[in-house]
Amino acid sequence: MTVPKDFTWEELIKVLNSFEYEEVKGGKTGGSRRRFADEKKNIITLHKPHPGNIVKSYALREVIAELKAKGHIKDE
Repeated sequence: MTVPKDFTWEELIKVLNSFEYEEVKGGKTGGSRRRFADEKKNIITLHKPHPGNIVKSYALREVIAELKAKGHIKDE
Protein backbone atom coordinates (compact mmCIF):
# COMPACT_ATOMS: atom_id res chain seq x y z
CA MET A 1 0.00 0.00 0.00
CA THR A 2 1.39 3.37 -1.00
CA VAL A 3 0.61 6.35 1.21
CA PRO A 4 1.35 9.97 0.34
CA LYS A 5 4.40 11.59 1.92
CA ASP A 6 2.79 15.05 2.04
CA PHE A 7 -0.62 14.32 3.62
CA THR A 8 -1.46 17.11 6.04
CA TRP A 9 -3.18 16.94 9.42
CA GLU A 10 -6.02 19.08 8.05
CA GLU A 11 -6.55 16.65 5.16
CA LEU A 12 -6.64 13.73 7.59
CA ILE A 13 -9.25 15.50 9.73
CA LYS A 14 -11.42 15.99 6.61
CA VAL A 15 -11.12 12.29 5.74
CA LEU A 16 -12.02 11.22 9.27
CA ASN A 17 -14.95 13.65 9.34
CA SER A 18 -16.22 12.20 6.05
CA PHE A 19 -16.49 8.83 7.84
CA GLU A 20 -18.29 10.59 10.73
CA TYR A 21 -15.33 10.52 13.12
CA GLU A 22 -15.20 13.57 15.36
CA GLU A 23 -12.45 14.64 17.72
CA VAL A 24 -13.12 13.68 21.33
CA LYS A 25 -12.53 16.76 23.44
CA GLY A 26 -11.36 16.68 27.03
CA GLY A 27 -10.36 13.66 29.00
CA LYS A 28 -6.80 12.64 29.61
CA THR A 29 -5.56 13.21 26.09
CA GLY A 30 -2.67 15.56 26.47
CA GLY A 31 -0.02 17.13 24.38
CA SER A 32 -0.16 16.05 20.77
CA ARG A 33 -2.37 12.97 21.29
CA ARG A 34 -5.80 13.26 19.66
CA ARG A 35 -8.71 10.82 19.77
CA PHE A 36 -11.48 10.52 17.22
CA ALA A 37 -14.71 8.55 17.64
CA ASP A 38 -17.55 7.63 15.33
CA GLU A 39 -21.19 7.21 16.32
CA LYS A 40 -20.54 3.57 17.29
CA LYS A 41 -17.78 4.72 19.68
CA ASN A 42 -14.99 3.28 17.51
CA ILE A 43 -11.84 5.15 18.55
CA ILE A 44 -8.84 6.17 16.47
CA THR A 45 -5.95 7.64 18.46
CA LEU A 46 -3.29 9.69 16.69
CA HIS A 47 -0.46 12.01 17.49
CA LYS A 48 -0.88 15.42 15.92
CA PRO A 49 2.32 16.16 14.04
CA HIS A 50 4.50 19.01 15.23
CA PRO A 51 6.20 21.30 14.60
CA GLY A 52 5.02 20.69 11.02
CA ASN A 53 1.65 19.39 9.89
CA ILE A 54 2.62 16.41 7.69
CA VAL A 55 1.20 13.12 9.00
CA LYS A 56 3.69 10.25 9.32
CA SER A 57 3.18 7.40 6.85
CA TYR A 58 2.85 4.81 9.65
CA ALA A 59 -0.03 6.84 11.12
CA LEU A 60 -1.80 6.94 7.76
CA ARG A 61 -1.41 3.17 7.40
CA GLU A 62 -2.91 2.71 10.89
CA VAL A 63 -5.89 4.93 10.02
CA ILE A 64 -6.45 3.06 6.74
CA ALA A 65 -6.27 -0.29 8.55
CA GLU A 66 -8.77 0.88 11.18
CA LEU A 67 -11.19 2.23 8.56
CA LYS A 68 -10.96 -1.09 6.69
CA ALA A 69 -11.47 -3.10 9.89
CA LYS A 70 -14.63 -1.15 10.67
CA GLY A 71 -15.97 -1.60 7.11
CA HIS A 72 -15.71 2.05 6.12
CA ILE A 73 -13.41 1.29 3.17
CA LYS A 74 -12.81 -1.85 1.15
CA ASP A 75 -9.57 -3.50 0.12
CA GLU A 76 -8.31 -2.51 -3.29
